[in-house]
Amino acid sequence: MRGVLTFLSLLPLALAAEEAAADSEPRPVETMLEAQVELHRRGFSCGAIDGVRGVQTANALQAFQRSAGLDETGNLDRATREALLLTAPAMTGHTFTAEQLGSLLAVPETWLEKSQLERLGYGNALEMVSERYRANPRFVRAQNPEVDWEALLPGTVAKVPNVGVVLLDVKAAQIHIRLAERELTLTDADGRLVAHMPVSIARKVDKRPVGELRIKVIIPDPNYTFDPEVFPESEEGRQLGRKLVIPPGPNNPVGVAWIGLDRPGYGIHGTPDPEKVGRTESHGCFRLANWDARTLLALVEEGMPVVVEE
Repeated sequence: MRGVLTFLSLLPLALAAEEAAADSEPRPVETMLEAQVELHRRGFSCGAIDGVRGVQTANALQAFQRSAGLDETGNLDRATREALLLTAPAMTGHTFTAEQLGSLLAVPETWLEKSQLERLGYGNALEMVSERYRANPRFVRAQNPEVDWEALLPGTVAKVPNVGVVLLDVKAAQIHIRLAERELTLTDADGRLVAHMPVSIARKVDKRPVGELRIKVIIPDPNYTFDPEVFPESEEGRQLGRKLVIPPGPNNPVGVAWIGLDRPGYGIHGTPDPEKVGRTESHGCFRLANWDARTLLALVEEGMPVVVEE
């Protein structure tokens, strides 16, 4: 324990030294981790940060290359490194507070139990810090081998990616959803690409609306109505035989945002399982990681066109 406390007490100093060393003029990114962090900062989400070039990172690189007028290789080539400048250190420290730790509550398994809570907040500290900093929980664990995630104390410092809420200084005019690529992009009035996000699509082809839709309603931090008829595979739903209102929070089934479309029942929303976005399929809606849903909220307005392409 003494070794762990020593590590935790020295971590802020080590992170401060790292940040001070990197606090200079922007430079080309050097590693995949730096690229992922900087892509997120610029609105080109590569899913959960893990330091590895997976499919979603390659797609984010391609989108950035498209916006910068580069060859769309999806690789961190020399031209891309020189265009994608690191604007701040890739890692930072998060200090857990007593208030944060006291707010954690395990998420119930059943719909009925969820409906009886006031809020569906984070279930544990690892989930909270991973989602807040857009990171894969396994990556966060690997970066903090001395941290006991099951017995955290206030004041504990964890090393995390240096990116959180992203507010883009752009004016979006249109959303494009490309089903084959499982990507959502935003363009401005001149057709320039200004943001990219991985998205989950409907499992059934006939549930995937193709064509032009429009945003009808925008709701931050929504509740959710569980309807057993929408989940015929749910044994609990069949037994309940009635609808339930699920409270808001990051573990709400639609996450931290609902952007309703002008086709009944369809919308763009967040999810309590960000690592599954773009890899699993939905009942019909377009699902984003909560961090991307928050970014999108600040970019959209009612009436904005949403073009869905095969």
